[in-house]
Amino acid sequence: MLDIKALKLALEQLESERRISRDLLVDAIEQSLAAAYKKEYGKKGQIVRAHIDLDGGSFSFEQIKTVVDDSVVRFEEESESDDDEREHFNEEKHLLLEDAHIMKSDAKVGDELVFNLEPKDDFGRIAAQTAKQVIMQRIREAERTSIMDEFGSKEGDIVSGYIQKVDRGTVFIDFNRATGVLPPNEQIPGERYVRGARIRAYLFHVEESPRGVNLRLSRTHPKFLEKLFAFESPEVASGVVEIKAIAREPGARSKIAVWTDDNNIDPVGSCVGQKGVRVSTVMNELGGEKIDIIEWSPDAEEFVRKSLSPAKVLDLELNDEEHKATIEVTPDQLSLAIGKGGQNVRLAAKLTGWKIDIKGTEAELEENAEEKMEGDDFVSLKDLAATDETVTAE
Repeated sequence: MLDIKALKLALEQLESERRISRDLLVDAIEQSLAAAYKKEYGKKGQIVRAHIDLDGGSFSFEQIKTVVDDSVVRFEEESESDDDEREHFNEEKHLLLEDAHIMKSDAKVGDELVFNLEPKDDFGRIAAQTAKQVIMQRIREAERTSIMDEFGSKEGDIVSGYIQKVDRGTVFIDFNRATGVLPPNEQIPGERYVRGARIRAYLFHVEESPRGVNLRLSRTHPKFLEKLFAFESPEVASGVVEIKAIAREPGARSKIAVWTDDNNIDPVGSCVGQKGVRVSTVMNELGGEKIDIIEWSPDAEEFVRKSLSPAKVLDLELNDEEHKATIEVTPDQLSLAIGKGGQNVRLAAKLTGWKIDIKGTEAELEENAEEKMEGDDFVSLKDLAATDETVTAE
C-alpha cells in the first residue's frame, strides 16, 4: 500500500509552490511506476501503464497491446525490402487481428487492448532510481509548461522582479519561478542596478530552451514607454486615448504622439495629468528621461509642425515624392528646433517618418554659418554640417 497521506501532502505542496496541476503530478508518478515495473519485471518491447488509486492508496499495472495485421507488421519469415515501412511483429506489444476478435468481436487494426499485470511493489534499487528520474523529469517538464503558460500571457507587457545579479553588464532579474535577462543594449544608459532592488521592465520575448524558460527584457523598448503611460493614465489603458507613435532616445528624451476621437477628452492632458503628475511618474521610472507629448494629426503638415515642439515653425513645405519636409523658423527658434546635438529634429523625424530639413532666414543663415557652438545648448548650422548630425533628419 502507498502512504496515501504523505503522497497527498507532497502533491499539495508541489501544486502550491510550483503551480503544477495535480493531474500532471499524478501522471508523472504513474509513468515513473510503469518505468520501474518494466525495468524490474518487463520484457523487451512491452508497453506498461500504471494507475494510482489516491482514495484507496493502491496502484495497479496493465500491459497494452495494439491490434495489427500483415498490412502494418511483418514476420520473421518474410523477406525485408528497402521500401517496406512495416515494423517487426512483437508479441509483447502486438496482437493479431484474428486473436483480438476472440476477446473483442468488433476489434479493428490500431485498437489498443488492455491486459492486467500481476501487482508488484518490491521494486529493486535500480528500478526505484528509474522511477525517481522519471518523476523529476516530468515535474521539470510540467513546471516549464506552467511557466510558459504564465509568462507567455505576459509577453508584450511590463513585469516586476528583483535584481538577482549583474554579470558582465547583463542584469539577471528574479521572478521567483523564472529568471529574466536584461542585456546591456536593452538598458537605459547611465542607470545603476543594485542587487536586491525591485525593477520593472518590458517583457518582449519568452522562449523555451533546454536549460529552462528565458525571459528577454528591455527598458529601452518604445513599448515600455507606452505601457508605463497605460499604468498612469486610465484613458490610455482603456484605449480612449491612443498612442499613435513613439520616438525615443533612452535616458535622454522621447516624443510621443497621442490621439482620441472623443471631443470631450484632451489626449495630451490625459498623459500629462494634473500638475504633470502622470508624466512625472513615467519620467522618474525612466531615470529622468524628458518626454514631449504632442497631439497626433492625420494631416501630415500639422503633425510635422507639432512634432518640432517646443519650437515654433514659421513656414513648412512638404515634398511627397521625397517624403521630405522643409521647415523655416525664426532666428530665436533655430537652436530650439534643432535641439541639443540635433536631438529634437532627429526625434521629430523618427516620430513622423518624414525627412526634416530646418532652415533659418537668409540673413540668419549667414550669421550662424560662422558662429561657434556655445556649450551644448546651441548647435550652429556650420558645426552640424561638418558631422553626421545635420539639420536634415530622417
